[in-house]
Amino acid sequence: MTWPASTPPPPYYAVIFTSLRSGIDDGYAQTAQRMEELAAGRQGFLGIESVRDGTQGITLSYWTDLEAIRAWRADLEHAEAQRLGRARWYARYSVRIARVERAYTYG
Repeated sequence: MTWPASTPPPPYYAVIFTSLRSGIDDGYAQTAQRMEELAAGRQGFLGIESVRDGTQGITLSYWTDLEAIRAWRADLEHAEAQRLGRARWYARYSVRIARVERAYTYG
């Protein structure tokens, strides 16, 4: 993962995934790595940034358009990871989708 993600000039879209882990690992790290690799190969993927502090985490993925986000959500391997997330790894989570209108970087 590159931080910050190397994104083109706006507009583009961000998927903001905030989560509270359940405390169960059981393959979580391997699945998270696989999802990052899988997303990176999808058409419309621009980049990803992620931070975790104990059980709380925020992951932002960047996409060219809403159709690319829909296609990623519907990916069969990603859908299975989502199912496992609900069943094992997350006590709760929230997904927000936003259009990035302006972006600034320092340093």
